[in-house]
Amino acid sequence: MLDASLESSELIRLDKKSREGFSKLGLATLGDVLTHYPRRHEDRTHFDQFPENPTEHSVCLHVEVVDCKTRFGRGKARSFFEAVVESVGEDLMQNQIILRWFNMPYIGKILTVGHELILFGQPKMSGSRLVIDHPDYEIVEGDSATAEAHMGGLIPIYPLASGVNQKALRGLVHQLLKEVDDSDIPEWLPLGASASGLTRASAIRTLHYPENLEDLEPAKRYLALEEFTQLQLILQQRKKEVRDRGGYPHCGPGELLNAFLDKLPFSPTGAQTRTIAEIRADLASDQPMARLLQGDVGSGKTLVAAAAILLVLEAGFDTALMAPTQILAEQHFLTFKDWFEPFGIEVRLKTGTRDEGGELPLFSAAKEEKYGALVIGTHALIHGDSVFENPLGLAVIDEQHKFGVAQRQLLIDQGDSPDVLAMTATPIPRTLALSFYGDLDVSVIDELPAGRGKIITGLRLTSQTQQAADFVKEQLKGGRQAYIVYPLIDESEKITAGAAAAEFEAWQKRLPDCRIGLLHGRMTAEEKDGVMDQFRKAEVDVLVSTTVIEVGVNVPNANIMLIYNAERFGLAQLHQLRGRIGRGEHKSFCVLMINPESAEAKDRLKILEETRDGFLIADEDLRQRGPGEVLGTQQSGLPDLKFPEFIGDTPLVQEAIRIAEQIIAAEA
Repeated sequence: MLDASLESSELIRLDKKSREGFSKLGLATLGDVLTHYPRRHEDRTHFDQFPENPTEHSVCLHVEVVDCKTRFGRGKARSFFEAVVESVGEDLMQNQIILRWFNMPYIGKILTVGHELILFGQPKMSGSRLVIDHPDYEIVEGDSATAEAHMGGLIPIYPLASGVNQKALRGLVHQLLKEVDDSDIPEWLPLGASASGLTRASAIRTLHYPENLEDLEPAKRYLALEEFTQLQLILQQRKKEVRDRGGYPHCGPGELLNAFLDKLPFSPTGAQTRTIAEIRADLASDQPMARLLQGDVGSGKTLVAAAAILLVLEAGFDTALMAPTQILAEQHFLTFKDWFEPFGIEVRLKTGTRDEGGELPLFSAAKEEKYGALVIGTHALIHGDSVFENPLGLAVIDEQHKFGVAQRQLLIDQGDSPDVLAMTATPIPRTLALSFYGDLDVSVIDELPAGRGKIITGLRLTSQTQQAADFVKEQLKGGRQAYIVYPLIDESEKITAGAAAAEFEAWQKRLPDCRIGLLHGRMTAEEKDGVMDQFRKAEVDVLVSTTVIEVGVNVPNANIMLIYNAERFGLAQLHQLRGRIGRGEHKSFCVLMINPESAEAKDRLKILEETRDGFLIADEDLRQRGPGEVLGTQQSGLPDLKFPEFIGDTPLVQEAIRIAEQIIAAEA
């Protein structure tokens, strides 16, 4: 962390308008500015050769504006601004590039003939002209006093916001780096923590103005190690606080669990048996359980949760299962009611629109044995009066990443140190688990139950919809059901992608003899319940839906899924959607329908054709999209990371854990 004086020094040298722009970037103090790192660097000691043809990548050029005008076209982009530029310092007979800005009329008030620019963008052909649309640009001014900050070296290019331009921000950073002593940026990591030999001050200076590009990587790694160590300190402190609070055993003798398992028409997998044993040991301890249960789609997490719930109910405590959507809560209610009511256990449902109990006999075993009750619900569980008659002994949070930390805590606070079991069907790459779940013990179900049908996954083009419809017809003739998934609810002028509401009517025409339902997030809870109930009962053959079915929907008879505009989804989300089929004994088919103009998506999505292993898919998703998109930190209640690309570096994360443990031990 920076010296306190820098952290508290406001940007008083800026005028009010500039301060407002800086505040949009989260820059309120000098310390904020120094740790606002560049997104890239431009080598302004020499520039790319002025292109004569389109290039496969962006180029950095030093140019002069020789002509500019506002032009008028057709359609939405009725006017746009053009600037004709030539390379600085070359002969008069030379190539030209056209710079274009659409729907940005103010550019015409900024640029004029004679301006020298540094620009960054990718040349392409538009008709017979070589153009760059919406390039990054900067006007070069001949002020020798500020030239060092903007020219003649590896120059930083920063993330911006409205009201802040590159030159103003870069000039401030450059001036600060000259005024601030290394002693104002004290070390935060223990001495010798990094093998690079860098200090915090040298890493920060290098990241803004490196002498060469090779120096950037060690500086980033040093600051990433520091950032990950701070993250681990938060997680380790959370874990310590939970353990220091202490708890109570919430585990019954297991007779109820044994009776339940004996009645099942199948045997739990080895992975389920192992995770049940891990959870049972936690429930019997006087330390509060804080455990994450992760397993692939269809791996049987619900059965493991049921085992944990039964052990706690048998001890006389109430239990809660909180789900992120009404559809998932309803699904759990039906499942647990079917499982538990034969044992005289009360199962209740509480959502925003429903609050009901099971239908137990008047003199039930629940009253005789004094079992606790299971309450299943959505966010409604944490709003209003408590719904628990007995002390809350276990909080199960399904699809835990859908809830914020504060929401999870509100449920936990309804008990006195209850045990907590968080579940996710999104396999988490090991490095992400180390980075973000260090405060939890982790159980992994890495085995699928026997008897699941095979899923065949293939890629097709959206232009092949008629062939897809014919294939769906053939499957429906065999008594099966189908999902057809779209990324949007309604059509959008800005986004070229399928929309469920519009395509619903099209599918009614394609499949005139079939019963077709529509499901999306803007329907009322009653409407959703009605459609899902019909689909479960096979009163609807085809369900046209958005991703609202991503988790929790369990219809074993459904064996076909068409996912339209699959190129718009991440691999992990596609794998989650695919997990809605293959839940019965029938061979299933998942067809990823991609836009013909997105042919490059085939390579990205190929792994889904090759494997159903969610952990392999999660690792590939992490590699392709980076941890920032795969796992946002907002839901975790942890600070955003400035160097998330290093989360994939397991040794670096492990080193951060070791340093954090040393710091905590030294403070104890």
